[in-house]
Amino acid sequence: MDAQAASGHPATGGGAAAQELTEGDLGAGLGERATLVQFSTAFCQPCRATRRVLAEVCAMVEGVAHVEVDAESHLDLVRRLDVMRTPTVLVLDAGGRVTQRAAGQPRKPDVIAALGEAIP
Repeated sequence: MDAQAASGHPATGGGAAAQELTEGDLGAGLGERATLVQFSTAFCQPCRATRRVLAEVCAMVEGVAHVEVDAESHLDLVRRLDVMRTPTVLVLDAGGRVTQRAAGQPRKPDVIAALGEAIP
């Protein structure tokens, strides 16, 4: 995604195997082709704008789901994934594997490009 918004964290953390998320982790279903996972907090202004961008992308790209996770209510997941700020967006492939991540408000073209890498 956008280099300016990227947190510098690779999709895999600390040399470990690629991270995967399940429907149980997210409390929602995965998209048929890909899933955009957004970590947000209640009073985060950029989170609202990110929600709009991701919803627009999901409307454009068939089979892509958007799941918003309240970071304050899911601290275990936040810690596991090393989410340091909101919004943080993870791009998951169809199997739930994290293929991209970025912190900060993403631009729509960058989200579409990231999906292009996640969708075969």
